[in-house]
Amino acid sequence: MFGYIQPDTPYLFKKDEKLYQALYCGLCKSIGTGCGQRARTALTYDMAFMSALIHNIKHEDVSIKKARCALHLIRRRHIAAVDDTTVLIGCINTVLAYYKLCDDKADGERRGILRHLYKKGLKRALKRHKKAVEIIDANMQRQTELEKSGCSVIDMACEPTAQMMRELSVYALGNFSTPQTEALFYDLGKWVYLADALDDYDKDVKKGRYNVLYNAYGCKTKAEAVQKNEAELTFIFDSLFADMRQRIANINFKFNHDLTDNIILRGIPIKTRQLLKNGCKCKE
Repeated sequence: MFGYIQPDTPYLFKKDEKLYQALYCGLCKSIGTGCGQRARTALTYDMAFMSALIHNIKHEDVSIKKARCALHLIRRRHIAAVDDTTVLIGCINTVLAYYKLCDDKADGERRGILRHLYKKGLKRALKRHKKAVEIIDANMQRQTELEKSGCSVIDMACEPTAQMMRELSVYALGNFSTPQTEALFYDLGKWVYLADALDDYDKDVKKGRYNVLYNAYGCKTKAEAVQKNEAELTFIFDSLFADMRQRIANINFKFNHDLTDNIILRGIPIKTRQLLKNGCKCKE
């Protein structure tokens, strides 16, 4: 993931803010358990959100205790306990980080050399969750092929990432997977791909790299692309938001889902508006 999925903090309940942080810290420990200590450096809050969402859909409560970690030796923090679900999500996070850095290397980005940090983590993830690694590998190959072909159809370019998220949800949720959960994760994957394309538009054009929005619109800057195609972009994102709202309304959440509601119904639309602003540098 890319760090785009965020809550609308002013509207986030204090209890959910603490839960979010506890899930993040717990996932950090889970990555260390499943993929080794180096892999922990790739953790994002996107995956803390995924942890909350998957735990809730699977009707799995999380156990939270105060503990210390390597980065916070003096003050104890609330940390969610390591479980099978968080280890799986940690493996997925590690594999996605590795493939993202491989993509950066192919694009000539210096940070691409950091992919070596996650090779051992990739091997460990392969031993623990071979199916998840195969899902990511197959869809990333499809994504690469589409981009090399210069695909200019927005829906087609989003498909491999969206499909990857759908297949990973089926694997992670098991018997709790439904058409509604599949569609929600598909929408999330599509949104993340489009958010990244928006955020990197100007940089991709400057460096001559593939960007589906540039291929579709042919505008030299993001500002021009947004201005000239505002109606279409608004329709694309509003359709995604409407479908997400419909899906979560029809998913049976066992525990409190205020955190995931805040992120899906408020955080994601707000992030989209930020990315659509001309010249906005939104990545953390």
